Amino acid sequence: MEEIIIVINPGSTSTKMSLFRGKEKIAEANVTHSSEQLAAFDNVADQFELRMKNIDNWLAGQNIDRIKVVAVAGRGAPLRPLEGGAYWINQKMLDDLHHMKYSNHASNLGAIIADHLGKRYKVPAIIVDPVTVDNFTALTRVSGIPEIERKCRSHALNIKEICRREAEKMRRHLEDCSFVAVHMGGGISVAAVQKGKIVDVNDALLGMGPFSPDRSGALPIGALVKLAYSGKFTEKELIDKLSRKSGLLAYLGQSDLREVEKLIEAGDRKAELYFNAMAYQIAKEIGACAVALKGKFEAIILTGGMANSKKLVEILKEYVTFLGEVIVVPGEFELEALAAGAVRVLEETEVPKEY
Repeated sequence: MEEIIIVINPGSTSTKMSLFRGKEKIAEANVTHSSEQLAAFDNVADQFELRMKNIDNWLAGQNIDRIKVVAVAGRGAPLRPLEGGAYWINQKMLDDLHHMKYSNHASNLGAIIADHLGKRYKVPAIIVDPVTVDNFTALTRVSGIPEIERKCRSHALNIKEICRREAEKMRRHLEDCSFVAVHMGGGISVAAVQKGKIVDVNDALLGMGPFSPDRSGALPIGALVKLAYSGKFTEKELIDKLSRKSGLLAYLGQSDLREVEKLIEAGDRKAELYFNAMAYQIAKEIGACAVALKGKFEAIILTGGMANSKKLVEILKEYVTFLGEVIVVPGEFELEALAAGAVRVLEETEVPKEY
């Protein structure tokens, strides 16, 4: 029987799933879910049965009973700060996800669904490099006031997979290489990856760093405090504004970079200004990570959906090429990263950690 790995990556209104033969993807689907149905659940973990029904329908069409499932890998949600790598899905992890201890994010379902499928097929179930992979030192955590500590939250799954691939091209191991890795999507993570560990990164959701298509990035503190106390927003509304309704969307009413580029081509000078400002802020953050690595890194890697933009890549190269080689790897490889993690576990080249 053909040996297959099932990979699950839940998003806010859809669930990406795929089947891998080793590291080779042989089937993929992005099953969408009704926003109205999902909105009925205050705790995202309670969407399990609704999503599982759609997943089972897709799996049934893949003749899953005629193949041998050997592992299941689910996207890792925000958890407590963790070392990178693969983790067994255990009851402690599931309890934290069900009780929303660290987040109420769609990715909470990654481990929950993977655990269910793992038990069904009696195979290992893991997560790989969750959002809260954290190799910060005490120095890196210092913010400037004792009440606030810098957090390590990033697109760790895609960042580490791309760095691993580039290290392999150099015929080296990830643990022997350092990179400035830039994931550019709805959120932007600019990471200093030292010997395979994320030793510094902006908080891509609500923290330091560049603004993105719909997130605010770093802001002038005094003005932000005044906005918070203006009476215009509740705490929830302001967080929603900063994390989902800022950036290019707030300036231009458009968060799709392709549409913004069309505006620029049509002569929209406002669109050009804010596009260039975002690129400028990304470049500055790249410079900061180059300093964090003391200039000792193999290359700057640009990845994520926005790395498909030739215009954005050209502007970034103008700013940062003097720092080192720039490698462009467009797109996201989260499904592939999860499958590759499962392969390492099955081949016993990596031992999963206990949560």
